[in-house]
Amino acid sequence: MISSAPFQPRRWLSNGHLQTIVGNFLPRVDRLPPAVTELVAVPLPPEMQSLPEAVALDRQLPSRVLCHCHWQPDANANAAVTVVLVHGLEGSSYSQYVVGNANKLFAAGCNVVRMNMRNCGATDALSPTLYHSGMSSDVTAVLRWLVVRGCSRVVLAGYSMGGNLVMKAVGELGADAPPQLIGCAAVSPPVDLAESADALHLPQNRLYERRFLTALLRRYRRKVQLYPAIFDRVRMENVRSLRDFDELVMTPHCGFAGASDYYARAAAARVVDRIAVPTLLLHACDDPFIRLTDTTRYVLQTNPHVTLLEPANGGHCAFLEDPTPAANGKPAYDGYWAELQLLQFTKACAAATAREQVPLC
Repeated sequence: MISSAPFQPRRWLSNGHLQTIVGNFLPRVDRLPPAVTELVAVPLPPEMQSLPEAVALDRQLPSRVLCHCHWQPDANANAAVTVVLVHGLEGSSYSQYVVGNANKLFAAGCNVVRMNMRNCGATDALSPTLYHSGMSSDVTAVLRWLVVRGCSRVVLAGYSMGGNLVMKAVGELGADAPPQLIGCAAVSPPVDLAESADALHLPQNRLYERRFLTALLRRYRRKVQLYPAIFDRVRMENVRSLRDFDELVMTPHCGFAGASDYYARAAAARVVDRIAVPTLLLHACDDPFIRLTDTTRYVLQTNPHVTLLEPANGGHCAFLEDPTPAANGKPAYDGYWAELQLLQFTKACAAATAREQVPLC
């Protein structure tokens, strides 16, 4: 489904760390129309349903996620492809890569739903629970909301943690996925969650880990302020790593036996063999902290529904090429290779499901 040339890293950015850092700060041009704000109800995750206090709390304070939606203005909006964009750990619907993808997709004729994971995008008060890499049921809830709304073709797309969520959701649906789901794309997803979490703690990656950890602890302090009867500030006192946070803070509230249990159950790797819709996965071999095991790679490569692209370079969620100006009838290219791949993939999914007098995307 992808026909563009292989990835060529931007001049002076052939190092995975440089790609990752520069890609995180480069701004995107935003020409999106004002978003329609939607609050979508999300269920109590399956692993929390074994906690009586969580079940009781969910009845009193049901969780919702915030979606920023951009609908095409014409009468065929529901017939156009709707792309759900899911951000990474401690990102939001305003993350640069979400904005960049949303602009390209909307300009191509797609509806775009910029989904915030629960608690993200300044929505801590909308959920009395924490969030984590395994909450695929939230993605599925947004998918089903779109189907009920009348959207006839939907593509799920996620970056990093969001990539794990969308792949896990599609794998869990398997052959029972609604016919409206026509594709799934993931950029730099930690589908092998344990290996990626351990890699994040390596000395060369401590800068990334500290950045994530600072944001997670800041969020936990907000949850303590909002819900002091549920969350205990003492839990965070001995947190020194992301694994510590998962072990001591997150998993006790979320129905896991500990960090290792969480990594095993929340990883998309355990269900990618069941993926039954066209799926694109982009993974750079020089990603500083995302690891793809040989076993998972084999499963992905042998699933006929999955296209795995693994360029040597690209860093984490970056994939920056040299931009080129418009010339000889070719449009200008801003150098965001992953965004180009997602756009081409979406167009291919749209073409494969095109109906008479309906725009491809």
